[in-house]
Amino acid sequence: MPTPETGPSPSDRLAPPEAAIGPAVTRADGAVADGAPGAVAQASAPAPATVDRKRQPSGDEARGRAMRAAIAVIAEKGTGAVRMSEIAARAGMSTGHILYHFGKKDRLLLEVLAWSQADLWSRFQQAADEAASPAEKLDLFVRCYLPRHQGDERYALWTQVLAQRHDEAGRRVLTELLDGWDDRLEAILREGRDLGQFADVELPDFTIRAVAMLSGISEDVMLGRSRWQHTSPHAFALSALERELRPTGR
Repeated sequence: MPTPETGPSPSDRLAPPEAAIGPAVTRADGAVADGAPGAVAQASAPAPATVDRKRQPSGDEARGRAMRAAIAVIAEKGTGAVRMSEIAARAGMSTGHILYHFGKKDRLLLEVLAWSQADLWSRFQQAADEAASPAEKLDLFVRCYLPRHQGDERYALWTQVLAQRHDEAGRRVLTELLDGWDDRLEAILREGRDLGQFADVELPDFTIRAVAMLSGISEDVMLGRSRWQHTSPHAFALSALERELRPTGR
């Protein structure tokens, strides 16, 4: 696995896009996302941009700007107090432009969460494609999954979305997003097992336990529990997974 002396570290390759994270991360990023969370001071919110209605962004640029602004505002104010006009001001766009992307406020949380996950998974996959081994991919996954610190915007968004009531369509979207994490972890485990680098674990069972552990640690990090002030959640979680995955005799 590359080190600062020999090459870029996994966290360097998984650096979060500018303005996508705000206070905090992950997450996988791994966050998670310099995925390893820690006691990092919350970043100050950028001042709302002045809207130039003659030069509104369009296409993917506009959607990305709208989504990042929504993540930041939701993390700051919570779902109940969010106004489309505030998102528009943060994004430097008109309220009409924001409504074009979200349709109506009821869709806001799921739309933003789905975009956030697609963005995170895209960056994870790019880093995983460059990884030298399944062990390095597992490291990246843990970095992506865990929040980067207390107040991580992406993880806060997950928490608020899961606390809402959803209709069947909404539950289907959330289930697909959660299954996406399981599928990515199982693919890493299968590759490592097939190459003889991981123990022959029962994939579905191991995945359930691994994700449950990561979720529990993530809640601790977001709550700011003191046990993680002097211990890296990323290092702790990765070490626990690697102990179980170490082939017999190694």
